[in-house]
Amino acid sequence: MTAGVPEKLGKYEIKRQIGRGSMGMVYEGYDPFTDQLIAVKVARSDALKNPEAGARFRKMFFNEAHTAGKLKHPNIVEILDAGVDGEACYIVMELVQGGKTLKQYCTPDNLLPYRQVIEIMFKCAKALDYAHREGVIHRDIKPTNILVTNDMDIKIGDFSIAHLITAETAATMPLGFVGSPRYMSPEQVQEDTITNQTDLFSLGIVMYELFTGKHPFAADGFSRLIHKIINEIQPPMRTYRSDIPEILDKIVYHALEKDTNKRYKMGLNLAGDLSLAFDYLEQPKEDLAEKERFKLANQLDFFRGFPEAEVWEVIRACAWQEYEEGSEIVMQDDIDDAFYLIASGSVDVLNEGKAVGRLVQGDCFGEIGRQGKISRNFTIAAREYVRLMKIAATLIDQLSVGCQLHFNKVFLRTLVKRLSLANMSEHS
Repeated sequence: MTAGVPEKLGKYEIKRQIGRGSMGMVYEGYDPFTDQLIAVKVARSDALKNPEAGARFRKMFFNEAHTAGKLKHPNIVEILDAGVDGEACYIVMELVQGGKTLKQYCTPDNLLPYRQVIEIMFKCAKALDYAHREGVIHRDIKPTNILVTNDMDIKIGDFSIAHLITAETAATMPLGFVGSPRYMSPEQVQEDTITNQTDLFSLGIVMYELFTGKHPFAADGFSRLIHKIINEIQPPMRTYRSDIPEILDKIVYHALEKDTNKRYKMGLNLAGDLSLAFDYLEQPKEDLAEKERFKLANQLDFFRGFPEAEVWEVIRACAWQEYEEGSEIVMQDDIDDAFYLIASGSVDVLNEGKAVGRLVQGDCFGEIGRQGKISRNFTIAAREYVRLMKIAATLIDQLSVGCQLHFNKVFLRTLVKRLSLANMSEHS
């Protein structure tokens, strides 16, 4: 075997070194019991020798097995085992074929297409949402901790400084300057109490880099970096890429809000906006031009009382979708937080397959879940060719105050209509 590479740890055969991190070496190994290749992370031996510091290092090293070990998600590296063999401490995890990270796609000369970045960030947001709901905050989201498989799927790894929130620790989150400074949130660099939102800020920095090849808070020195993270707004992404869709700039801006009250609350909120952005990029070439959209929207009863400037706000914030006759738009019991407005055509409202109503041009359906996702009570299917405006809750939060007030009035009218549909369903 190569010098310095152990032949065996516990029941696992060690083949070759495949990586190196701050905590130790990563090897490709083989599990003879399951007949599969695995990855084995081995703690740095020098860090374990000091009696006091070694004990802390050992605890931090096995923290990854303790926190990430409870997570089972297709986009999170799975922890399989952990143990001690002699003086060696090791963690066994799934082997990610390819071994590359997102770091390679964060330079201006090697950027991925917008669509691919959105897909990757969507998966990251969903994976983090799952981890957060399980009580795990990663605290070190950065490009080098997001692995890329051979088929461009992703796996979030390295939970070595992750924090597991329990009933005992929820109110006493340990402070301290923990993480990678370039990807820290304002609350992290100020050693303040952190929540799952710190991971979403870090993911916002990664998004910015993947879209532009630039760091949003680039600085010459450490002090300047910290100052920017706490106090300065990042340059618009269009500063570096003039063709970047405005919706992507809005999403990244929302993720990088300094104030946690304005930042995305959960990963699913971020994922929902990324889904809308994907819809936007997927629009067919022959779709309506912006002026034609305004003309179509402005004649709808929905926008009665909206000033023209606010109609433009909505048109630019929403995603336009088209469905052929018979297509199911929203399935009963689907979980969503989007609001749909029928720009043209009509739809059928179905309850357990039975038609209970019809909505036409200017009508709306769906509802905004301000505190989370909403379960749909009806199936909505296109009665004919239909064109929809899809508006997410988080995008509404970014509209002007006047526009939001007008939307609140519309939501009240929508609630009345929903109650009417419910009554129709009960008496049918």
